[in-house]
Formats: sequence, C-alpha cells, structure tokens
Amino acid sequence: MTEKDLGKILKEMHDKAEEGFESTNILLFGIEFAQIILKQNYKSTNIVRASGLHPSYSIELRKGVKLSKFVRPI
Repeated sequence: MTEKDLGKILKEMHDKAEEGFESTNILLFGIEFAQIILKQNYKSTNIVRASGLHPSYSIELRKGVKLSKFVRPI
C-alpha cells in the first residue's frame, strides 16, 4: 500500500465522519494503519498531502500512530 492509497482511505474516513468528529477519525486512521505507516517509514505529511486535506491533519495522524502502541481498534 502506497502513501497515495493511504491518502485516499484517510480522505474517505474524514469525509464519512460525523460533524465534529473529523479529527477523531484521523486519529483512528493513524491507529488502524500504524503498522503499515511505520513499517514502510511513511511520513504523515505525505499521506495527508495525498488525501487533499488540510496539512494540519498530519499532527492528528502522528498522534494516532503514536497511540497505536497503547490501543487497538475494535
């Protein structure tokens, strides 16, 4: 899976989020896809750029990846 593929999924998760929960879905994306992101040494800024979302979401994505060490998606 490429950064572009992840960007597409990130955009879909953002767009499907309930109003006010967009950032939460970015965190969940980071948790869910952390293994791929870390294994491939992908940069959150590149994934967010590929998604077309505002660059500030890269911070939320990084937080989600870090949280993945402590939580698991259900």
